Amino acid sequence: MKIQSFKLERYFAKYEFSTKYLLSSSDCEALTQQEVLRLADDETTSLWNNLKLSYTESQGLPLLREEISNLYQNATIEDILVVAPEEGIFIVMNSVLNKGDHVICTYPGYQSLYEIARAIGCKVSKWLPDEETGWRFDPNFLIDTIKPNTKLIVCNFPHNPTGYLPSNEDFTRIINIAKEHDVHLFSDEMYRFLEFDPKHRLPSASDMYDKGISLFGMSKTFGMPGVRLGWVVTKDQELYKQINAWKDYTTICTSAPSEILSLMALRAKEKIISRQLSLLQRNLKILDEFFKSYSNVFTFISPKAGSICFPRLHLDQGALNFCQKVIQETGIMLLPSTVYDYDDQHVRIGFGRQNMVEVLKILEKYIQNL
Repeated sequence: MKIQSFKLERYFAKYEFSTKYLLSSSDCEALTQQEVLRLADDETTSLWNNLKLSYTESQGLPLLREEISNLYQNATIEDILVVAPEEGIFIVMNSVLNKGDHVICTYPGYQSLYEIARAIGCKVSKWLPDEETGWRFDPNFLIDTIKPNTKLIVCNFPHNPTGYLPSNEDFTRIINIAKEHDVHLFSDEMYRFLEFDPKHRLPSASDMYDKGISLFGMSKTFGMPGVRLGWVVTKDQELYKQINAWKDYTTICTSAPSEILSLMALRAKEKIISRQLSLLQRNLKILDEFFKSYSNVFTFISPKAGSICFPRLHLDQGALNFCQKVIQETGIMLLPSTVYDYDDQHVRIGFGRQNMVEVLKILEKYIQNL
């Protein structure tokens, strides 16, 4: 397989660990290992203290899969495959798709969601949102675009990078269109449970449709990207077998310490999610005021969920040039929309970190001097 360079990841590789301040990260404030261990119950403490660093079950630790199933309405441990999140995208795409298939994917987005399909030899139709209506993805696009050879619809809600969350009505329409055409629906749900109003939380695609495939994990909502652990959920047991077989050619199994740390965190999910939402809501309120003050520089559509937003930049220099000058002059990393191959007029800002207020003040001084 020949695949294009992952522009967003290459940009992060260049700046993430050499830049003083990050104001573009998509994850929430990371937990320390000690914080996770303090959340552990007696059973998981014993598992941790007696853990052998041996191979683990390919499907994932049964206790962990059982805990993951509690996040869904209808999932059993037999529907859940523990993976690294990026790996989950790769092995699902290679299990579902063949050369010549047609794929519809929300765009802009995480490059794996469409680039792997292209590398397989599929034709990909980009499903773009309407910025003027709050970044809405219109389900009618699916009706107009679906073809006899459409094999997969890919969606990502809450959406990276805009923070858009469709209404229950729109999401149900998306599910029903997939059902009517008997195509698989891959749903990237990595920001689930970070809805600012819980009433807006969508059901998981895997709970709504037998050919729905849901991706979730520890990286964003739970502030544990370093454990490199996620999961794929589907009731399509034939597909599940194929995905599991593909995993034999990638990681084979998951890190034993990561499984136990994730189990500890998931059993304390209410505490962790509450902490993350409290920080996000504090930071978003501050961001709202910032963008009101600099409406001549940015147009801001407030996100409905997640830890990132995608304001439009009103400067002649373009987003890429702006972001690179900000890094050089302030040590702050922002993410230009060019890494999404979208345009040169937007920047991704992450507001899930504790130091956002401090970093935003430095950015404000820079903007005042423009």
